[in-house]
Amino acid sequence: MIRERQVMIDEDLARLYGVETKALTRAVRRNAERFPADFMFQLTTEEFADLRRQFGASSQGHGGRRYQPLAFTEQGVAMLSSVLRSKHAVAVNIEIMRAFIDIRRAAVGYKELEKRIGDLEKATSSKLGEHERHLVALFRALKELSAPPPKPKHPIGFSPPDED
Repeated sequence: MIRERQVMIDEDLARLYGVETKALTRAVRRNAERFPADFMFQLTTEEFADLRRQFGASSQGHGGRRYQPLAFTEQGVAMLSSVLRSKHAVAVNIEIMRAFIDIRRAAVGYKELEKRIGDLEKATSSKLGEHERHLVALFRALKELSAPPPKPKHPIGFSPPDED
């Protein structure tokens, strides 16, 4: 999540598509009209530094990137299929879209569960005065259990299938 949006970084997308990052970036720049600000944006220096810290990347200046990465929203990733037209790119694109859908479904499920627990807590605590202390502890535990899982330390994602 960057700027309150689910995004994928150019380097990760290039790896999935089996191309160099600069080739992906070049194709995107040649087709800039297909990538408005709500489809793709370039990270600021601060955002890039935060991202590097989050993933424990080495410091810049040792032959790394010269420019801030591009971040693609779900729509931007979909648009990449029109820029990168290989069969492999289409297959990867389909799997990425499915991953975005799964993430969205999981987020909705957590919100629904949290709402239902809150409703149950309100209804129960107003009816039972002496057991409220125990119920508060129970609801607190339920909220902790229903919280989204912590972000994984290792990247998770689609690995392109071996071509036959």
